[in-house]
Amino acid sequence: MFSHGARMTFDRFSRLASIPALVFCLLAYAATAVQAASITLLRDADVEQALNRLAAPVLQAAGLNARRTKILVVNESSYNAFVLDSRTIFVHYGLILKSDSPEMLQAVLAHEAAHIANGHLARRMQNMRSAGSAAGLGMALAVLAAAAGAGSEASTGIAIGTQSSALRGFLSHTRAEEASADRSAAGYLSRAGVNPQGLVDLHQTFAGQEVLSAQHQDPYMRSHPLSRDRIRAAQAYVASHGTDIATDPEAEYWFARLRGKLSAFVRSPKWTLRRAGSESHKDVRLMREAIAYHRLNNRKKALTAINGAIALRPKDPFYHDLKGQILMENRDWNAALSSYGQAVALAPSDPLVLASYGRAQLAAGQPRAALKSLEKSRGIDFRNTVLLRDMAQAYAKTKQTGLAALVTAERYALQGRLDDAGLHAKRATALLPTGSPAWRRAQDVLVAYEKTQKRKRK
Repeated sequence: MFSHGARMTFDRFSRLASIPALVFCLLAYAATAVQAASITLLRDADVEQALNRLAAPVLQAAGLNARRTKILVVNESSYNAFVLDSRTIFVHYGLILKSDSPEMLQAVLAHEAAHIANGHLARRMQNMRSAGSAAGLGMALAVLAAAAGAGSEASTGIAIGTQSSALRGFLSHTRAEEASADRSAAGYLSRAGVNPQGLVDLHQTFAGQEVLSAQHQDPYMRSHPLSRDRIRAAQAYVASHGTDIATDPEAEYWFARLRGKLSAFVRSPKWTLRRAGSESHKDVRLMREAIAYHRLNNRKKALTAINGAIALRPKDPFYHDLKGQILMENRDWNAALSSYGQAVALAPSDPLVLASYGRAQLAAGQPRAALKSLEKSRGIDFRNTVLLRDMAQAYAKTKQTGLAALVTAERYALQGRLDDAGLHAKRATALLPTGSPAWRRAQDVLVAYEKTQKRKRK
């Protein structure tokens, strides 16, 4: 679900299951504070479903668990992709929109999967751990945050706590690693039944970047150094294995849907309406039009368009989810609740759909029901700080003030705002039963806060 206007749902990466990871990190890395940077993710159930469908065959070919490896979209128009942990691949939305074919995007995913499968990430993590620097601390916080997450609304990024130059250094690979990742990626694509020409097309898109100074190079070039040798190697692989693999119609559909939804939210509504007519998939065209009209505050046309898409795919939970958003942002709470309820019935385990349903229940004056939906969502994907905000409101409305303070403290901690987190953790500790699981969670946040305070005094 995307927020009103030009925004989507956003999130931050996290890998561990709870705040103790943050405590461990602060205990393990002695460092001073550095200028904070942040990564904001675009979180949307439909977009992530499309990415997962495109990635699944490639990840399986790489020997990775396609169900556990997340593909998340970074709210950046530049062209980049990277990995920070072994279960998450990050792709800038600009790179998705720049991709001309599903094969090209799948080549990006295959290349990043190769960095995980070939152990490149593990070596970089070891280097970061041995560095013991401020940048190392910031990067560790970012990676450890990767299982706790954020996101159901625009601009809810979690602070990484590292300088951008340090981040670029962490993301960069050696040329040997790049060559290894390319070779592996080409093999993954072939085994997955995906035309490896996509890898050549990807490299050729960035051809010529090496002659530019670093400040003019594309971010993808800086973190994934290209060379004529790499392009020739990809071409040689394609020549030896052939390019007669046809595009999978399913991959083509989900690629069109992915780019259609992303572009409808990040580009102007007029741009979308001018181009939607050329969309070959009628339901995707209607979805794009629904978003454009919604952003233009034309409720009637937006609902007509999304109803048309639903008529074509009545069992598609993500179209019901989008309809719920349109109704919700037009303050039609009961109708929104009905649409989100249909989405949940069709996708009962999708955490973002559940989070949207919980938000609608909260808006409709059903805080206890909302808590059930929100807690179920959080149990599946702990990557949503806006969900934590909604949970705090639901706890407050049901007079569970200690739990409201706790989830607020956790939300701030995961965003890197430890001063604010400490304030709410103290309140939670005072309100919750001593020794209870919730009290211990508050203590985890409090320990993280106190460690940062000690470092500031040094």
